[in-house]
Amino acid sequence: MGKKKGPKYNQIIEAAVTIIAKHGYHQAQVSKIAKEAGVADGTIYLYFKNKEDILTSLFEEKMGSFVGKIRDRITDDLSIEEKLLVLISMHFEQLQADKQLAIVTQLELRQSNTDLRLKINEILKGYLTLIDELLTEGKEKQFFKPNLDNRLARQMIFGTVDEIVTNWVMKDCKYDLLALAKPVHQMILSGFRV
Repeated sequence: MGKKKGPKYNQIIEAAVTIIAKHGYHQAQVSKIAKEAGVADGTIYLYFKNKEDILTSLFEEKMGSFVGKIRDRITDDLSIEEKLLVLISMHFEQLQADKQLAIVTQLELRQSNTDLRLKINEILKGYLTLIDELLTEGKEKQFFKPNLDNRLARQMIFGTVDEIVTNWVMKDCKYDLLALAKPVHQMILSGFRV
């Protein structure tokens, strides 16, 4: 990715989150994003090819920082049980702290466009790899069942956490998402533990 980054790039990303959350992806014209970012329409094209590029770049930026923050907190001195709780808690915490971003990730990124879906899945790989590492470590330390299918377990963890956030967004973010981290953690553990 030979993208130019900088303050304007970040302004456009933040403006895109606001506009897409407010109007939906299809109604989020580049001109609206430019206005929100306080830049000329043409400036956007110095950084992004088109609206789809803005959406995927936004997700890549946010997902990258998201995974980075989780990796920073999952230190070697934590048990597998604690690492998994950190992962779930931080997933909820980061989206609860940014409701507009949650609307974008849970609703607007689910576009029917195949090309876009492939790009989004590509970006998600970093997060799924992190989950995989935890599962592998859990099996090596004989905390998780030795015959645990990593691919299925990973889909279950990501799918569960993702669906809970989607439900929270659909209910207008009215309750404490982070409060669900411990019960979700316990349910997942009870299925995977030896």
